[in-house]
Amino acid sequence: MTATIGRQQARGVRAVAPAPRKRRRLTGAGLVTQAVLAAWALLIIIPLAWVLLASFKDTTEIFSAPWTLPGRLRWENWGRAWVKADVGRYVLNSVIVVSLSTAGTMLLSSMAAYVLARYRFWGNRPVYFLFVAGIAFPPFLAVVPLFFVVKNFGLLNTYTGLVLVYIAYSLPFTIFFLTSFFRSLPNSVAEAAEIDGASHTRRFFAVMLPMARPGLISLTIFNLIGQWGQYLLPLVLMAGARDKWVLTQGIANISTSAGYEADWSGLFAALSISMLPMIVMYVIFQRQIQAGLTAGAVK
Repeated sequence: MTATIGRQQARGVRAVAPAPRKRRRLTGAGLVTQAVLAAWALLIIIPLAWVLLASFKDTTEIFSAPWTLPGRLRWENWGRAWVKADVGRYVLNSVIVVSLSTAGTMLLSSMAAYVLARYRFWGNRPVYFLFVAGIAFPPFLAVVPLFFVVKNFGLLNTYTGLVLVYIAYSLPFTIFFLTSFFRSLPNSVAEAAEIDGASHTRRFFAVMLPMARPGLISLTIFNLIGQWGQYLLPLVLMAGARDKWVLTQGIANISTSAGYEADWSGLFAALSISMLPMIVMYVIFQRQIQAGLTAGAVK
């Protein structure tokens, strides 16, 4: 090493040492922000960790030593929740409904947002603002008329009715976000495809949709999480078909019956089963989510 440096100096080559990194000092506002974020993280993490630990305890341990580690890992709680409490069936129903509704939401939203962002026609802005207005309309305000609309179409207590309603209430935010994202994409690629003779459909599916991949991934995950945890809509539209209940309905039923059967460990195991898929998905795709949220902000 010394000989190499000596030869470089002999040839007139001067080694440049890397500049030392400057440490950023947090100001008062920065410290307050960090403290608030830390407190918020604790408010989220502590209840989740408590539920996970309680799923491995028995009922006696849950009430006598709620803040201690379980004496042993009781995996039978998870098995009992999965089989006896029908959590496995509820998970399968949720997977079917959420997969279909998310796919439909992303397909319809991306097509609508692309047209609103890239084409100019009469009524473009009113249609866009109608979708944006849907963001401020809470779903529970339309529960009663929605129930009768679905019933009149003969879709009450069916997967189809629930999937269509999920798509309808997810469209406004998804279209709002994707419209801004499509506007930020460069025109040169689409113009080159048009010169090559690509049709409107081909330009959308083969050119623009792959370019919008970061935003699509982020919104897909947001819709998955939102629809996975939806409770009010399935409660109203699927109350009469217990074999088609989704996970939130099943967990509510387990919570009600736990007070009579004293199977609190099974309840917490069911809650853990319902939370883990979304937590794992968010941890795996967190970089893609952040990239998608920031990619459309800068043109």
